[in-house]
Amino acid sequence: MANKNTGTGKSLLIVESPSKVKTIAGYLGDAYEVDSSMGHIRDLPQPSELPTEMKKGPYGKFAVDVDSGFEPYYVVNTDKKKKVTELKRKLKECDALYLATDGDREGEAIAWHLYEVLKPKVPVYRITFPEITREAIERSFGEARDLDIDLVDAQETRRVLDRLYGYEISPVLWRKVSSGLSAGRVQSVATRMVVQRERERMAFVAADYWDLNGQFTCTTGPDAGSSFGARLVSVDGRKVAGGKDFNDDGALKKPGSVVHLDEADATSLAEGLAEAQFTVVSQETKPYVSRPKAPFTTSTLQQDAARKLHFSSRSTMQVAQRLYENGYITYMRTDSVALSTQAVNAARRQAQELWGGDYVPDSPRRYASKSKNAQEAHEAIRPAGDHFRTPDQVRSQLSADEFKLYELIWQRTVASQMADAKGFTATVRLGATATDGRVAEFSASGTVITFPGFLSAYQEAKDSARDTGTDKDDAKSGGKRLPQMEEGDALKAAEVTADGHSTRPPARYTEASLVAAMDEMGIGRPSTYAAVISTIVDRGYVKVRGTALIPSWTAFSVVRLLEEHFSDYVDYDFTAEMEEGLDRIARGEEDRQEWLQRFYFGEDGADNGLKPIVDDLGDIDARALNSIRLTEDVTLRVGKYGPYLETGGSVDPDTGEVTDPVRANVPDFLAPDELTPEKVTELMEIGRADGRELGTDPDTGRSIVVKDGRYGPYVSEVIPEPTQEELDAIPTEYYKNGNPKPKKIEKPKPRTASLFQSMDMQELTLQDALKLLSLPREVGTDKDGEVITAQNGRYGPYLKKGSDSRSLQSEDQIFGITLEEAQRIYALPKQRGRGATKPPLKDLGTDPITERPMIIKEGRFGEYITDGETNVTVPRSETVEQMTPERASQLLSEKRAKGPAPKKSGARSTTRKRSTASSRSGTGARKRSTAGSKA
Repeated sequence: MANKNTGTGKSLLIVESPSKVKTIAGYLGDAYEVDSSMGHIRDLPQPSELPTEMKKGPYGKFAVDVDSGFEPYYVVNTDKKKKVTELKRKLKECDALYLATDGDREGEAIAWHLYEVLKPKVPVYRITFPEITREAIERSFGEARDLDIDLVDAQETRRVLDRLYGYEISPVLWRKVSSGLSAGRVQSVATRMVVQRERERMAFVAADYWDLNGQFTCTTGPDAGSSFGARLVSVDGRKVAGGKDFNDDGALKKPGSVVHLDEADATSLAEGLAEAQFTVVSQETKPYVSRPKAPFTTSTLQQDAARKLHFSSRSTMQVAQRLYENGYITYMRTDSVALSTQAVNAARRQAQELWGGDYVPDSPRRYASKSKNAQEAHEAIRPAGDHFRTPDQVRSQLSADEFKLYELIWQRTVASQMADAKGFTATVRLGATATDGRVAEFSASGTVITFPGFLSAYQEAKDSARDTGTDKDDAKSGGKRLPQMEEGDALKAAEVTADGHSTRPPARYTEASLVAAMDEMGIGRPSTYAAVISTIVDRGYVKVRGTALIPSWTAFSVVRLLEEHFSDYVDYDFTAEMEEGLDRIARGEEDRQEWLQRFYFGEDGADNGLKPIVDDLGDIDARALNSIRLTEDVTLRVGKYGPYLETGGSVDPDTGEVTDPVRANVPDFLAPDELTPEKVTELMEIGRADGRELGTDPDTGRSIVVKDGRYGPYVSEVIPEPTQEELDAIPTEYYKNGNPKPKKIEKPKPRTASLFQSMDMQELTLQDALKLLSLPREVGTDKDGEVITAQNGRYGPYLKKGSDSRSLQSEDQIFGITLEEAQRIYALPKQRGRGATKPPLKDLGTDPITERPMIIKEGRFGEYITDGETNVTVPRSETVEQMTPERASQLLSEKRAKGPAPKKSGARSTTRKRSTASSRSGTGARKRSTAGSKA
């Protein structure tokens, strides 16, 4: 490979990820010093971390001077100061600098920050690797270029925009909903989408409808005796109503155009057709052609991996990142569906080798995406190299998840250059007259594939009927072959049965369908979707049940506030237009300062920017904002400790406080659309002040009740109010001591006990409650005379002997553990934290780098790998069983390279300075440094 050095020394080549360094260095040889920036080296600091003298200046609120061209103030991240020093030292020994960070906007911005911080005095070149292969790296040196300042502008605008959005709107959420919440340009819109779908489900009214299913047998023709199934489609010439014929309110869309069968109608029709003579009314055969899908983009990869592999978006991107960095696939953040000539030839060649020449079309297929943006410069996601490796060739080199994703990418890429699948679709209609005179018509269809074409390599996954909300009876049959029949042929009905259905509410979003919807509407960038979904889950706006995304009640309050007071900023079209604005900046078609000026301050003469809206919010009624009327007399409130139901009481006009309301907690596991009027009534009964009475304690004669409290369900005894006789019986000496006559006797504190996690308050018995109230249980007396008790605490079940506590493994042990078993636990050395020391989950041998033993252990926050000094969490996309010694060593090495987590950001920098080395022409174009010196 030709060296572009100007002298006799080395060239410094900087990439983003340390995992790429060894591979690239092996390709380049001794003429290059390869190192990584380990991601971003500097960023906007928190305003609280600004130098003291700047906190009251123009940068004090955002670390951005909004009055001077939205100038950002950057600081080198604390954990990157050592890395920057190291890169500067290496650069002094080199004659050229190659900035080889990723080829997207973020990578371009990282390269620019490196250029600004390192201040190179040697020639600088910007190169990108679409894949980590020798061929791609060699080609990249022939395509070296200047830094693309338009891309840098777009990424910097995005960063400033997100800072302004979050720092202006989030404080409103803290004051009016709850502390710790956040707003974001994309995350808030994604949350609104999930909430809006749940609103639709809550408003949905199910409709019942019936149809008939028949099993028919041919009595004539070459396929006599063959059977097939068909479904009723019309009665007396009118279409039978199916799920798609109903509105979400349960009413028919076009009542006069369809026949709505109820159970009685369907049953009587089935009986009337039991002995009817059926004939073939019509038969139609059409050719079937299916064309392959385009290769994967970031969005379509996430969708298909979710459907086929059940990967989350985050897991998909983590696995894809490793495949890219280790040279197995091309860059995984792309909106492009285009393939290079080398890739097209590789796919066609491989399809021909594996399936034959008939499976490859005469000319290559070309794909083009509809969006126009900077990331179109990338290829689609495909296997790396000019010659693809088959999944079998890489199986032994990859973890299980890596293999699954590589195989999926390989299949889609090769299939994209294969021939169409061909066949035919046959549809047959059968008719008969019932005994009551009604004319019924059934239909059956089937598709026969005569030439599989690309389907030999890949078949696209679809959301299930449960995910999409499609009624199973509305789904078209396919893949079955019908018997050969002619019009007028007689058929025998072996069985005709009535079948009832209910319409289904709109399906909740899954990660795959949410990604697809956001991509279709142009909201955000596919490369950020994994992070967006993780954020709304981590913030508590959304929880995941199976594959469904369910919004929390807090999300309802947040979305309501944003819709009522920041409507533009959660409007889907407005958000997509913001993304297009960033694309225009990336293409050099718009000035960043002018764009930010309109966004933040508004158009000239119009108060439609973010700042004037925030400055003129007016009063926001927090109580009304956090209230949702569920029934005529019950309201759901979103409170500090979670959602609860409330009814009755009166509101103090001065303080807004509600006095004497009846309240009930809402279980965390209950989805918003499951809080039906019937469920509300049930919860309110549980939440009544007296609770549910279980019976009487035979020892005390007191009633025992189960209640649902702020911290969960619990049992308690009811202490009766003192009688007048008890008040009169107070000793006279009590008053002689100057005590006032009490209005009531202070009641003893009732015994209470929380339910075990395994207990259901609806099924709890008196015996269960009395056992709970008997705690702590005395297990026995140890040899040293100390009494050992078993009890349940805030952090779970445990034993106690004096001041020495030992954790138990389960709640059942509280009532079952014997003295001998407890003594054996106390005979073991006491361990820090809960529970006895557990053996390693897996022994991974010796780390070849540190020569220390590597094991996987179970920690408080999940499984982690350790060599005794460095700990690293097992990635969510990987399992303990899949973890290899090589992968563990790599993860530990990356963790050591990052250094300790920063405790406080105190790094000092200055506002960005722009040199006059180059400039853009045009009105208002700002001058800015570029890595453009190739002399």
